[in-house]
Amino acid sequence: MGGLLSGLRKVQDADVAGKTVLVRVDYNVPLKDGEVADDTRIAASLPTLHYLIDHGAEKLVLLSHLGRPEGKIVPELRLDPVAKRLEELLDRPVHKLDDCIGDAVTEAITAGTSGDVFLLENLRFHQEETTNAAGFARQLAALGDLYVNDAFATLHRAHASTVGIPDYLPAYAGMLIQREIEALSRVTDNPARPYIALVGGKKARSKLGALRDLIAQVNEILLGGGVAFTFIRAVGGEVGNSIVDESLLDDIKELISVARENNVTIVLPADAVIARELRDDAATEIAPAANIPAGWIGLDIGPTAVETFRDRISAAQTVVWTGPMGAFESTPFAAGTRAIGEACAASAAYTVVGGGETGEAVKELGVADGISYISTGGGACLAILRKKTLPALEALRG
Repeated sequence: MGGLLSGLRKVQDADVAGKTVLVRVDYNVPLKDGEVADDTRIAASLPTLHYLIDHGAEKLVLLSHLGRPEGKIVPELRLDPVAKRLEELLDRPVHKLDDCIGDAVTEAITAGTSGDVFLLENLRFHQEETTNAAGFARQLAALGDLYVNDAFATLHRAHASTVGIPDYLPAYAGMLIQREIEALSRVTDNPARPYIALVGGKKARSKLGALRDLIAQVNEILLGGGVAFTFIRAVGGEVGNSIVDESLLDDIKELISVARENNVTIVLPADAVIARELRDDAATEIAPAANIPAGWIGLDIGPTAVETFRDRISAAQTVVWTGPMGAFESTPFAAGTRAIGEACAASAAYTVVGGGETGEAVKELGVADGISYISTGGGACLAILRKKTLPALEALRG
């Protein structure tokens, strides 16, 4: 996997002076009350934008998606709040346009002056973005002289703005993409051992493929969240009304067998924080995770599980974490995720948090400091850790 950077055309290799540069950024950020609630991904794009400006790029044209509007204009998913926050962080005007293609967009960019920064409207307002329609990619490409992709979190997507544009323009990797790959290569190339994976989140189905691939790489897998309860059910446990995907039970039994053949230990939580419903004021109890009473829901790992997981983390040399340990958004069920974050931060291991919901959780719970690397992209990060091919990354190779 050391070859991930091999042959990659980097923005530092491009002659950007006097050019209009299209930059695919990932500004798919949470909004609250019409404002950006977490600007991490916007801030992560600044080194590339400053580099382009400092090296004489004539104009910057930024492209991003936000949410899943599915080809329709959704007013709540317009990028105006993003443009406002970017303007503050970049400390220069950002011209937000009302579409991403069309005559008005072309005319606005053409009429711009040296140093202008434009942010196009949400790419996914056009269905052609996600279907990678050649005509749409060609229209986007016509807006600039060269293309820089710095949207790490979208590298596993074969969309018009990620794999289509490079068919029409010289294409380069931005600094965020380079930084992410360098950090994750420490895990994929020759990880220090013991190497453990912490896997949580709500749905077992979304993590099953990753678990299959990680078995070939790690020494231990520690399971939390809704994922754990489907595993517990598969091995005969009673999990009450906890989230379980009954259709996966045979697959999970097979996966457990494969793990055993590979000498990989799968550690299930011994206990759980349970409640009758997910509410901030819910009354909670602690129960064995494999013996949750009917009518009760497992919503976090319990104190015994926390201690077991903490011991395993402290003994590890490499830790990858994807998926919260419980319903961390609700105070009664945040302790497990917070404790695991604290354990990762305190560990001497190289610790990687796989972006997405897990990245949001460690920041929200105040345990991000001390973690070696927090990725900006959940799905793309996981794809790299699984040693999958990322189509948008391949489009940037020489």
